[in-house]
Amino acid sequence: MNNLNDPPRWNIQPDVRGRGPGAEDGNQWNYALLVPMLGLAALRWIWTRDAQREIQEVKSQYEKDVSIIRDEMEARYRETLSERRRAAASLELELEKERQRVTGYKQALISQSQQLMEERKKLQEERDAMEEEKERLVKSGAAGALLHQALERENEWHRRATATLKELEHLLVERQSAYCSIILPRDQRMEMEKNILLKAVKDPIVSELNLESDLKDIFKRDKYCADYLNMDKRRNGSLMWVYLKYWQLQVTVQKHKRAEDALLGKNN
Repeated sequence: MNNLNDPPRWNIQPDVRGRGPGAEDGNQWNYALLVPMLGLAALRWIWTRDAQREIQEVKSQYEKDVSIIRDEMEARYRETLSERRRAAASLELELEKERQRVTGYKQALISQSQQLMEERKKLQEERDAMEEEKERLVKSGAAGALLHQALERENEWHRRATATLKELEHLLVERQSAYCSIILPRDQRMEMEKNILLKAVKDPIVSELNLESDLKDIFKRDKYCADYLNMDKRRNGSLMWVYLKYWQLQVTVQKHKRAEDALLGKNN
């Protein structure tokens, strides 16, 4: 059996060969494996040092990249914030301009409405005066008969003028509906306004009433629209309804003036 206390000679056992007398008592070993181990240790130390240097370089580069990205993001944030502030200031300025413009339109509309109401009141007074004059002439006999005949002749003109105003009212309602619509294009509304103005110029009755300037004033100033859910077109517009009442009174007064002119012409 093998004697474990006397193992075979290994290369790590003390080398007793060639040592001479007393060599067996020495503790000299064969360092054949020590050199590779030292080489491996040195290689590991070099590799560890290089790896740590590379790790440090990667870490430094990462921190540098993160710092650059953070600076760029902060710069973009400040730039975006400045642009948004400038845009907000510009929008506030435009809003204030529009608010002042709307206020100006409202004041002009109120002033125009007051002026029209005064003219309407004046026309109503003239109408009442003519009615009184008509009654006086009717009671005066022959002159009353002549006035009655003149008024009868002017009734046909009055009916045609009233029908023309009704047609004009319909056209204005459609035009205002187109103005308030968010679907119809602006060109279509402009074409409608052009046709209305052409009618005001070419139609003998409308041209006799001189409505062209009034229509242009409506197109320029009447910007009132009902809410978006409104289905009644006649709820749109404000200034045009004042003008329509004014024109109706004007037609009535014109009827009596025409009759009076005809009567005076006969008397002459």
